[in-house]
This record gives sequence, structure tokens and C-alpha cells, in this order.
Amino acid sequence: MSDARDMTRRGFLGGTVLAAAATASLGQTEELYKITNGRVTQGVCQWSAGMPLDQLITVAKQIGLKGIDLVGKGDWQKLRDNGLVCSMVSSHGIGKGFNRIENHAECIKAVRGGIDDAAAVGFPNVICFSGNRAGLDDETGLKNCAEGLKQIVGYAEEKKITLCMELLNSKRNHKDYQCDRTAWGARLVDAVGSERFRLLYDIYHMQIDEGDVIDTIRQYAKKYFGHVHTAGVPGRNDIDESQELYYPAIMKALVGTGYTGFVSHEFMARGDKVKALAKAAQICDV
Repeated sequence: MSDARDMTRRGFLGGTVLAAAATASLGQTEELYKITNGRVTQGVCQWSAGMPLDQLITVAKQIGLKGIDLVGKGDWQKLRDNGLVCSMVSSHGIGKGFNRIENHAECIKAVRGGIDDAAAVGFPNVICFSGNRAGLDDETGLKNCAEGLKQIVGYAEEKKITLCMELLNSKRNHKDYQCDRTAWGARLVDAVGSERFRLLYDIYHMQIDEGDVIDTIRQYAKKYFGHVHTAGVPGRNDIDESQELYYPAIMKALVGTGYTGFVSHEFMARGDKVKALAKAAQICDV
């Protein structure tokens, strides 16, 4: 993957146009927080950011974010031209996942495609999902997930891509989703037995389903987490003082485990989207 120093003339000019547009939209005197400590590698999810991708790229660079999650392949060149990565690449859908054997062929095909695409440009992670229970018990679901993932994780190892299964709450947003507890996900990581399969620990989702966020991070992050998402609880809004989690302490706990993966912001700001993202970066820059 090219880095910013090897930017093409076309990429440089594109970045200049984006920067000018963002400056105009923010106002000539607007200054955003710039990440200074850098102990947390921060990113943002495109779908939740609430602004056009071109603007998001420029804002991300101004703040010092390193990646944008779940950007469509057709826009990856924009990221590369601006020294960013797609920090989480898509694959299959949420409800129909690895927990049922009849889904394995479809999920493996989608994940393999994600691995190929990510590896071709040097992006680090591909997302995957357990799927919904639909009456399936947790032990059988875990066994089936492990069986399916073992069929593709060797390819991920070969291509140096990390597969991340997302932990989602089944109480409110994703009813019946099976990978809804960190301990269950950790058992699956152990069953798959590869450094290229990890969990996407979503703080918002896990606060809803199990709470105990800091102790969970201390117990599981270093060995089991490959990616982290942030958002405020309740409401999936800003991670500021308006919600129940204290993110500076959470980030300090995460750093203390030796975790080195991305922390990507996946909240929907109530007010100014740009200022909210900059404030989130500041809160997490511990």
C-alpha cells in the first residue's frame, strides 16, 4: 500500500481540493483538536459519521485519525491517496452467519472476497458475524462457528488479514444475535486457535448486554480483541459527559492491556458532526 509520502500527483491534488472544501465548510478560523498522545490508534465508521466521505476524509486527517471503517471498495483509492486505510472491510450480513452449517459456503465466499480485497491494498481487517440464534443453542452455535471459521482462517493467515467477529447486543438493536457476550466470543477465539481471528469489541453494544466494561477489557483485550468501536449509552450518541460511560477511564484501561488495534468511533452525533468527532478523538487521546 502506498503511504502519504508516495502520493500520486492526482491524489495530492484531490487531497488539496478536499482540504479546501472542508476549510470552507468549517470556516477559516475553525480549528479542530489534533491527536497528540497517539497511544490509541483512532478511526471512525463511515456509516455513523453523518457527513459525506470527502468531508470525512479531510476531517479525519485534520484530527489525526488513521482509518475509516466499512468504506465501499469503490472509494478506497480516496483513502489511499490521503494516507488513510479502510480499517474494517465488509463481508457477509449480520443475521445469516457462521453459526449455521448451511451458511458456511456463502459466508466463506464473502469473507474470502473481503480478504482478497483487503490484502491487495494492505488494509488490516475483515468483519464477520455469528448470525442470529433462531432457536439454536449457544454451544452448537459456537461449535458451528468454529468449524466454519477454521475453513477460512488459514487463508487469512496466509494473506496477513485479521478476521474480526463483532459482538452486538441482542437486547435492543440486534434481537437474537448469538455473539452477544464477550466470554462466548473469547471461547470461540480459543476454539478457532489462530492469531488471525479476533473479536470486534463494541463498547456500546456490550454495555447494553453485559456492562462491566473496564474489567472485561482488562480480562480479554490483549488476547481476544482485534478492533474496538465506541458510542455513548444510551442512544448511540456522543461519547461526552451526556452519557453513562466514562471513556477516558475506558481508554486508559485499554491502553494498559497492551492493546494496539484500532478504536473506531461509531456514534451518531446529536449536534455538529465535525466538532463531535473531534471531541471524541480528544476524549480518547489518553
